[in-house]
Amino acid sequence: MSRRPRARIRWNGDAVLGQARAGAVRGLLLGAEHLLAESRKEVPIAEGTLERSGATTVDEQDLVAGVTYDTPYAARVHEDLTARHNPGRKAKFLEDPANREAAVIGELIAAQVRRALRG
Repeated sequence: MSRRPRARIRWNGDAVLGQARAGAVRGLLLGAEHLLAESRKEVPIAEGTLERSGATTVDEQDLVAGVTYDTPYAARVHEDLTARHNPGRKAKFLEDPANREAAVIGELIAAQVRRALRG
């Protein structure tokens, strides 16, 4: 009678998920900061108040990041396609970079998740 080989499995799923989540949070922050930097290159500047009001947030619970411009007129300036701005500055200063940089932002997040899982 032969003995069956035995194997012992150790499940570290919760720890791995925690590491992946922490990496995702770091990646979301880096992605949001990247988008903020790119949008600041296009935000219309009169006195600089709108540009300075840009900020990033990360909701760690829901794994959602945000980039906001917090002035009473930010949405109006963003949406008014008829307004004239200095060269290189324009409406859709947040939406256009978000669309253009989506792949880069995704890679920033993925790289942080991979890095967290290697450690």
